[in-house]
Amino acid sequence: MSATSQCRICDGTVHEFFDFGRQPLSDAFVDPAATGDEFFFRLATGICESCSMVQLMAEVPRDKMFHEDYPYLSSGSTFMREHFGKLAERFRTTELTGADPFVVELGCNDGVMLKALAEAGIRHLGVEPSGGVAKLAAAKGINVRNDFFEESTAKDIVATEGRADVIYAANTLCHIPYMSSILRGVTTLLAPGGVFVFEDPYFADIVERTSFDQIYDEHFFFFTVQSVQAMAEHHGLELVDAERLPVHGGEVRYTLALPGTRTPTPAVARLRAEEQERKLADFETLRRFGDNVRQNCDDLVGLLEKLRDEGKRVVGYGATAKSATVLNHCGIGPELLAFVSDTSPTKQGRLTPGSHIPVRPPAEFADPYPDYALLLAWNHAEEIMAKEQQFREAGGKWILYVPEVHVA
Repeated sequence: MSATSQCRICDGTVHEFFDFGRQPLSDAFVDPAATGDEFFFRLATGICESCSMVQLMAEVPRDKMFHEDYPYLSSGSTFMREHFGKLAERFRTTELTGADPFVVELGCNDGVMLKALAEAGIRHLGVEPSGGVAKLAAAKGINVRNDFFEESTAKDIVATEGRADVIYAANTLCHIPYMSSILRGVTTLLAPGGVFVFEDPYFADIVERTSFDQIYDEHFFFFTVQSVQAMAEHHGLELVDAERLPVHGGEVRYTLALPGTRTPTPAVARLRAEEQERKLADFETLRRFGDNVRQNCDDLVGLLEKLRDEGKRVVGYGATAKSATVLNHCGIGPELLAFVSDTSPTKQGRLTPGSHIPVRPPAEFADPYPDYALLLAWNHAEEIMAKEQQFREAGGKWILYVPEVHVA
């Protein structure tokens, strides 16, 4: 064990188990004329010896990550639009059936989930700190508060709108180091019979698949059923359901409620038992995870260097936030990837954070097709490969690195 810090959940001791080294802000795509202005920090992970919460050892200031120009859009993937549409319908038919129901989404992004509820006439509010995406949500007719959610925010909402039947967050809660204020806000805002539902990457899947690029500046916590149970109890809530989700490389949707208001489903005990059987909280398990990360990086760089030496043309596909970790930790730059193709206009013409690989529009991916494409957006592999069938027909091959480096 190396460095320690204090747990952001229970004040216990956090023991570091892996250091990804010097990393940039994952979504801070660089103006080619301003490469000297980047912010870097040490990205390292640890586990709390008391509550087993896996977390970053150091916090990046939130205003550096979530701001006016935050580039990620939840509605960018067809699969994710369908995912959020189904959830909105589920909320509408199960949790929002009373008189004048009210739903609040933390980190509503561009409003992809709330839009369906708004169209159904359900009272709603999105709380979104990034100004650009908040404006996109508002343009869709979503009621949005451009703000960070914490206890004071919840008190303001209760005073003006009343308590919420559903509080929801997708790929948001894991971003927030100041969890105590968030959960005090939840208990303040939640109606007596209401639920707090959030979905985030599942640490068990990260370990099993060596999907280490899920670890980057915006992901501060890495949840398991065991650690979420401890977190809920520490803040006067109860974990009443846990549902595995096949999105973003493996997530769990957790449902929390005020104690005694709901009967926990069998899934909670089942997943908790599976985690204990896999010894997820054991330091030896985490040490093996680190060994697998190192092997993965060695294999990926070795393959890219071999293809370069053979004269093959290789580009990246998907300028994702999580690709910052793999590119920087493995030392992959423009000498190994000619460019990264991405559909986001805000990223095109810029350089990837830290690694400084040019980001170019999809038209350049096909003009001409490369020999190989490193699929950085591997969690959308099925959708992307179906979309890019002509690349394969032209003789192109995909390189993936989760769960191990392979060519597809």
